[in-house]
Amino acid sequence: MPTVSDQPASSAVVVIPCLNEEDHIQGVLDHFAAEPEQTVRKIVVADGGSTDRTIAIVEACSRRDGRIVLLNNARRIQSSGINRAVEQYGDLAPFIIRIDAHADYPAGFCGKLLAAQQMTGAESVVVSMTAKGVTCFQKAAAAAQNSRLGNGGSAHRRSAEGRFVDHGHHALMNVNAFRAVGGYDETFSHNEDAELDFRLTAAGYRIYLCAGADIGYYPRTSLASLFRQYRNFGRGRAMTILKHRMKPKLRQLIPVMIGPAVALSALGFVAPVLALPAALWASASLFYGILLGVRSGDGCASASGIAAMAMHLGFSVGFISRLVARNVAGAPAAQRSAHADIG
Repeated sequence: MPTVSDQPASSAVVVIPCLNEEDHIQGVLDHFAAEPEQTVRKIVVADGGSTDRTIAIVEACSRRDGRIVLLNNARRIQSSGINRAVEQYGDLAPFIIRIDAHADYPAGFCGKLLAAQQMTGAESVVVSMTAKGVTCFQKAAAAAQNSRLGNGGSAHRRSAEGRFVDHGHHALMNVNAFRAVGGYDETFSHNEDAELDFRLTAAGYRIYLCAGADIGYYPRTSLASLFRQYRNFGRGRAMTILKHRMKPKLRQLIPVMIGPAVALSALGFVAPVLALPAALWASASLFYGILLGVRSGDGCASASGIAAMAMHLGFSVGFISRLVARNVAGAPAAQRSAHADIG
């Protein structure tokens, strides 16, 4: 098998962790198969046990392009799938590029990332992510996620200008740096990217937010699934903070307080003032959502306040539940339960 030193400096192995992505995997594979072989050495689909047509589609694509391979991700979670891909194919190129099966990527995406890496020397090149929807609910969720109401001003949730950051949506990583810090922590089903970024920067590696390589992301399609997603995000963020004894950022602490405020409002019949914090939060969210809808001229976006409320409450519930699990059961039990947080 070729080693990193045998390959051109500007080449990468594309890794696509997925599960039941029959509606998207064909387009994603065609997109990256169109990039030159000297740029994309291998396209690894790390499948977590798909029960739809995903595997059949990947196998058909692999017969047309030998760079496409299917990798069984027995542990199902994305962190495990990428780690296995690096173990088996990381020596084929100096970089890996992590791809989401249900996202849209600009033409020449890999080439843009490799050019940014050569220009900056960064060990990780991350990208911005812009949410967009097909259904009315997705459009509402997208409007929330693209605004400060939903992202709190996170750098990688708005169009990138090209600068060094401490975190971003994962794309390109230097294989040697990835291995040096131990890859993804497989006790994390969510927030594994931010946790890895913490270890990368702590080890002295640099993360560059690439301009001109923004990707399009499709939000969850229902209020319940959006709540569950952000509940898992909250759990993962709490795990990262506990593991590294980090100080939470203000934009992370504010939504954490939503759960207690909502719980407190249940006592509003005893003392109405106890319901005031939750009422103010709900009113502000709904008003902001309507304002987003008016500004965009999209009636669906007017419901973004409702989507944002599900995101805030889910994050709070997940974050607090992880803290409680840590305090009650201790760190080992909390980490063992992380694998149940898929979804």
